[in-house]
Amino acid sequence: MRKLLLKIAKKFLPKSFREKLVDSQFNNKIEFSNKSFSQEGEDLILDRFFNYKKSGFYIDVGAHHPRKFSNTHIFYARGWRGINIDALPNSMDLFNSERPGDINLEVGVSKNGGELTYFMFNQPAINTFSEKEAKAKEAIERYQLREKVKVKTAPLKDLLDKHLPQQTKIDFISIDVEGLDVEVIQSNDWDLYRPTMILVEDLHKLSLVDIPEQSQIFKELTGRDYELVAKTYNTLFFKDRRKTALS
Repeated sequence: MRKLLLKIAKKFLPKSFREKLVDSQFNNKIEFSNKSFSQEGEDLILDRFFNYKKSGFYIDVGAHHPRKFSNTHIFYARGWRGINIDALPNSMDLFNSERPGDINLEVGVSKNGGELTYFMFNQPAINTFSEKEAKAKEAIERYQLREKVKVKTAPLKDLLDKHLPQQTKIDFISIDVEGLDVEVIQSNDWDLYRPTMILVEDLHKLSLVDIPEQSQIFKELTGRDYELVAKTYNTLFFKDRRKTALS
């Protein structure tokens, strides 16, 4: 009945009144909405952990795009700054344009550095250094391998030694590199460069019960005094046990 009355009212009421009515309906619908740029709402989970703070510093390993599937876009828009790292050739052109306040690095991350083969697909979000992961993606009909190129890589510690501004506190590190995530973790000095939060993609799709026994990512980070505090379908969130509260 309410919808019928609204339909009749819209037909006979003046245009200015109809516009106000539509605006009111729209505002009611969006009043409690939250906009996410991440694939699985990771940015909203992080925002809640950090109590919606207005400034901070992030590191995005496997940044991919300044907006699409971005775990850091909403933070940059609010005033945070950080370091974006991605191996895709020419990927930093867009970051330099849309994120001029960030430090944007076009390089791969690996445990030992050096050149690695980078598998590039029709969907850049699934590009990977992992041959095993590349073969798994090739078996999926909607993905096509377009090119294999040699790309320079460096340990995360080396990149932070060179590019992290002195005395900068790292609030969170996002790691999403399609299968090489453990190597990225192993390539950092977690005592020297220790974020409050780490979110990392785990493609094994383990249940909460199985994660402690079967996730290498879980073992790597809990062994460095981080604890698992949240999970989406593909992403694990870890908090530093050495810090009593988020700030």
